[in-house]
Amino acid sequence: MAEPIQAARNPRRGNRLAIGLIFLILTLGIGLLLLAGGCSRDDEKVVVDFSKTVPVERPGDKSAPDPPLRVAVAAMVSPRETFNLYRQLLEYLGHKSGRRLELVQRKTYAEIDELLGKSQIDLAFICSGPYVCGKEKYGFSLLAVPEIHGSHFYHAYLIVNKDSPFKSLEDLKGHTFAFTDPDSNTGRLVPTYWLAAIKQQPDTFFSRIIYTYSHDNSIMAVARGLVDGAAVDGLIWEYYQAKTPDFTSKTRIIKKSQPFGIPPLVASKQLSGETKTQIQRLLFSMHQDPEGKKILAELMIDRFIQPREEWYDSLREMAQRLDRRGEKPHAP
Repeated sequence: MAEPIQAARNPRRGNRLAIGLIFLILTLGIGLLLLAGGCSRDDEKVVVDFSKTVPVERPGDKSAPDPPLRVAVAAMVSPRETFNLYRQLLEYLGHKSGRRLELVQRKTYAEIDELLGKSQIDLAFICSGPYVCGKEKYGFSLLAVPEIHGSHFYHAYLIVNKDSPFKSLEDLKGHTFAFTDPDSNTGRLVPTYWLAAIKQQPDTFFSRIIYTYSHDNSIMAVARGLVDGAAVDGLIWEYYQAKTPDFTSKTRIIKKSQPFGIPPLVASKQLSGETKTQIQRLLFSMHQDPEGKKILAELMIDRFIQPREEWYDSLREMAQRLDRRGEKPHAP
């Protein structure tokens, strides 16, 4: 929140300064609202750079013996929501490990993968799609996955506005649709696979496609009637339905996918084995600690568990089938 503006000692000059500042603030505010509102064509997109990091634990402590652990969170939800959701978790890990943690955000999943590949970040919560497609290329490794409602699997939800007449994917032919990210499993790969099964492609099946770059934005777009349908992460839809159903309550689920391995926490290939083990130990015991259990409850997570590679086989098979059919599993 901005600090209150103090008037200058000269009343007339102070009034002119205050009026000028107010005009500037109003102008900037209106500009930001115009940039944030609605969805546009690719050539009209406003690119938001989330390249700055947000210190989470003991910011600015130059005397710390160890460099901070840089933790990225893929934009599965909007930047503000990401910070709100993950802040306590990262503060907990920082406090328990005795290390400073910095939260890193980027607009796209691909940017997170590249940072991991260049070892410019140490840990990342990423989508299942980028994990499967980027594991060999970027060399990151599985550390942990959340267990939610007793399961380590999740689904894609195809959603429409609750007052719309649409009852199936086929009903959306010739209508507008929202993808989340070009590399998203639930937000793009799954609906592309569904369309391939009926010999259709997104570009010709839908009248217009937009990218929202987060699942909560896709839910909001459907709820507000900005698009006719969207494919979203079922875990995120369920989270908002339980916590703040302002937008989910205005949507309706008309299709669910097969189960896929939950989006994991991965580590850069350059992160030391000792640090990986320490982070795993803290996460795996978090549900047994009263403070940690409270944070997990806020995130609607039962606990963190050791992941298994075969949980992502169904996603690999789907991507391979699309590739054999000449469909690109991920958008350019």
